[in-house]
Amino acid sequence: MTQVHFTLKSEEIQSIIEYSVKDDVSKNILTTVFNQLMENQRTEYIQAKEYERTENRQSQRNGYYERSFTTRVGTLELKVPRTRDGHFSPTVFERYQRNEKALMASMLEMYVSGVSTRKVSKIVEELCGKSVSKSFVSSLTEQLEPMVNEWQNRLLSEKNYPYLMTDVLYIKVREENRVLSKSCHIAIGITKDGDREIIGFM
Repeated sequence: MTQVHFTLKSEEIQSIIEYSVKDDVSKNILTTVFNQLMENQRTEYIQAKEYERTENRQSQRNGYYERSFTTRVGTLELKVPRTRDGHFSPTVFERYQRNEKALMASMLEMYVSGVSTRKVSKIVEELCGKSVSKSFVSSLTEQLEPMVNEWQNRLLSEKNYPYLMTDVLYIKVREENRVLSKSCHIAIGITKDGDREIIGFM
């Protein structure tokens, strides 16, 4: 295999990562996060779980409507919850627009080092502006983990990479109440058409 030395800027590596994960897996992850968060917000608004009898109930569930929402990983087809009084409005769309870069950084961290309740909680807080229950984060983590594992273990034999290069991306991480700079080694394959794709992380 021909060996060529490349030096990529951090911004270039991150753009390659975003391009490489811009597939059905990434869209499924964000779709799941959005739908589950909106459902959780509706429950908080109504102040009652589904089929729960309580004097605190503020309204009734009233199905969903479909909405297409454009993100950096593609267009999501979402199920937006409704309430019978018509006053419920999820906040995730506005917060996504304001916190898109931070959210994408959190998602990329999952691709690099796997899913954990801490990472999922971080994503949830980016979209909600507040923490949510541990049970909700745990449930969402269980749904996201197989999706990320699918991308990490995908077959590479269907493509031909005439060139292969490696580089390092330094990521700021919080560890024991300290912010540290950790190295992430990235293997990048270049297809015959010149497209760069992430093969793996370490």
